Amino acid sequence: MTQHRASHAPHDHHHGPGPGHAHHGHAHGDGTEYDWGRLAPLLEGQAEIAGTAYREAAAWLGTLVPAGGVRRLLDVGSGPGVITAVLAEAFPYAEAVAVDGTPELLERARARAEARGLGARISTLRAELPEETGSLGETDLLWAGNALHHIGDQGAALAGFAKLLRPGGLIALVEGGLPPRHLPRDIGIGRPGLEARLDAEHADRFARMRSELPGAVREPDDWRALFTAAGLTPAGTRTFLVDVPAPVPQAVREFAVRHFERLREGLGEHLGAEDRATLDRLLDPADARSLHHRTDLFHLTAHTVHTARKG
Repeated sequence: MTQHRASHAPHDHHHGPGPGHAHHGHAHGDGTEYDWGRLAPLLEGQAEIAGTAYREAAAWLGTLVPAGGVRRLLDVGSGPGVITAVLAEAFPYAEAVAVDGTPELLERARARAEARGLGARISTLRAELPEETGSLGETDLLWAGNALHHIGDQGAALAGFAKLLRPGGLIALVEGGLPPRHLPRDIGIGRPGLEARLDAEHADRFARMRSELPGAVREPDDWRALFTAAGLTPAGTRTFLVDVPAPVPQAVREFAVRHFERLREGLGEHLGAEDRATLDRLLDPADARSLHHRTDLFHLTAHTVHTARKG
């Protein structure tokens, strides 16, 4: 699958591609394409900020499938491999495979694995999904982080993933949650409620993206029902909070700036003149009320993980 988030990309939320994605060059809604190599630092920063939440999620998965029983795991739509490393650390007996369609991101995944001393256990595999799902090999744990919604027929994709699971194997989908928030409702410039309006525009773009995917099938995001239709048994759903209150560390501030730069680039033309002007001020280092200087900047979001087991 050729995917992930162009102006979506910074949004690791219910519409956007998260730190994991599986594709490159996929046109989204308005015809823009994601340059995943260029987005790599943003994807890495996003995943690292959410690191505690993802470690909590991995620990929870360890209560659903014995760590000693996971000999091979797939991180489908791995992006730069931040979550692959988290999963490898949580399942120390497993061979972990980062699966993605973008060579530049897989290179970063390999470098990250080596830097963390995990090079012997983490490998990479370039694959275009759903066409090459069957080439991924059998697995005890399949993690797909904000990747499935980039495949037109999500039900068929899940059925393909189910075939890869060994008996007793677990699939974990990161889909949904809550959109990120970085600013209070009233930021002292422009009309209050800027991020809510950005979310609304983003939701429209996401719907267009979904409708234009090859083989697109519109169906409710009822993951339990989709799991069941794929022959899997739902094993539980949990949501993990990412909460970095003000004052934020510099890494979070830099991520927020990149995030809003992508929003301005991808959504700006669809916004009103006042909101465009507000975004420009937020991104202007010379403006005292910009993201570069604000003392009320924070980072708050939530990631939902849906799981199912193969009988």
